[in-house]
Amino acid sequence: MLRNRLIFGLIYNNGSFMQSRNFRLQRVGDINWLEKNYKFQKISFSLDELIVVDATRGNKNIERFSEIISRLVEDVFIPVAAGGGIRKIEDAELLFKSGADKVILNTPLYESPDLAKQIVSRYGSQSLVASVDYKIINDVPIVYIHDGTVNIPLSMEEYLGHLESIGVGEILFNSIDKDGTGFGYDLKHIQRFANTVNVPFIILGGAGNELHLNEGLTVDGVSAVATANLFNFIGNGLPNARKYMQENGANLATWNY
Repeated sequence: MLRNRLIFGLIYNNGSFMQSRNFRLQRVGDINWLEKNYKFQKISFSLDELIVVDATRGNKNIERFSEIISRLVEDVFIPVAAGGGIRKIEDAELLFKSGADKVILNTPLYESPDLAKQIVSRYGSQSLVASVDYKIINDVPIVYIHDGTVNIPLSMEEYLGHLESIGVGEILFNSIDKDGTGFGYDLKHIQRFANTVNVPFIILGGAGNELHLNEGLTVDGVSAVATANLFNFIGNGLPNARKYMQENGANLATWNY
């Protein structure tokens, strides 16, 4: 039986790391602040993966972002997925060369699906994570692209089918409504869609504590839970969350260190 995963997400914006609520960003600190407060070399033992997304509004600087990725991965021996601003195969190549194990696409999945196919052809489907941002409008999940500012005409069912058809390796299912609230995941729609795809299904948006993380893993079809809540998981927050989850039935790997 495949192990579930606990993933931590970092939101980057024009040189700084951010706290996000409903996709509204507030600056927290730069890479020096992050390294001081999180010490990823240490807490990586509590994580299965790290996700880093460039949410810079407007033009994103992929070269500068790749330098941040290169610095983050130093002495961190867990998989790192990075994305935001990838618009051509060379952008993905730059992130891979900077230490990313996977790349994340959002807007190009809809507007330029051939880019996803190129990445899969060159690096394999396991190298590509599809980020699906959505809002609930009149009880219907609507997919948004361009940093949550533009909705697309496809239904969620149609879009998830589209993602599978172009060969993505994983789906990151991210609730804009729940983002940064700390009130828990959007379980209603996670339960509805987690088993409709045949690739690993990662959930993001709303986790504020270890109970929420553990609750997310109880949903059939969910492969991994992710949180980008910086303040709730500072200090020993992530090690304590993993310990709690393991003691309460989560199928997470255990390492001796």
